[in-house]
Amino acid sequence: METILNQVFQFLQQGVATIFHFVELVWSWSVGQITKLMAAPWPNWPLWKQICLVIVCAAVIVVLYRAAVELWRAAEGILAAFAAFIVVLVRTLPSVLLAGVIALGGVWIINHLDDSLVHLPTAFQLNSQ
Repeated sequence: METILNQVFQFLQQGVATIFHFVELVWSWSVGQITKLMAAPWPNWPLWKQICLVIVCAAVIVVLYRAAVELWRAAEGILAAFAAFIVVLVRTLPSVLLAGVIALGGVWIINHLDDSLVHLPTAFQLNSQ
């Protein structure tokens, strides 16, 4: 069971790493394009190109704002899920502790109980003939 869980976690980790790598590539490419746009000699451009530049910049800002809002909501969801997970772990601690105490008591009884004190009915005894 542990091997399966480790493989699932490794698969999830690789998936998340791949997604972050892709986002990094897109982010780097986009920043490069924006840098090239800002380095252009736009004050010397005709008015219609400057207006087009303003529209492009506004569109970039709107899209980045939407992405930031979506990332913020996702971060809130991840934090809420993590908090819920911690709450569930804390709630199950008494049950896990009780199971451990029961197991410890059972092992102690099995190891320390004198066999001569317990007599099984003859129907349940194994005959060693």
